[in-house]
Amino acid sequence: MKISAQMAMVVAVIFAIVCFSVAIKGFMSVDEIADAQVAADARGFAGFWAFLGAIGAVFAGVSYWIVRTHKEEE
Repeated sequence: MKISAQMAMVVAVIFAIVCFSVAIKGFMSVDEIADAQVAADARGFAGFWAFLGAIGAVFAGVSYWIVRTHKEEE
């Protein structure tokens, strides 16, 4: 199965948006948690999703760079 750079860019952007939305929801819900250990675990969970979103954003950027610099073969 071949995936074009444009398709990889679209998938990476969608992946990054989903990951960042989960991370934001996680960081916003930490204030409601009373137990300190559970709050720390929730921050770690949200941080992991933010990390995954950053990885998706990097791959989207690399795919965008490939699409912009690719020279068509004649």
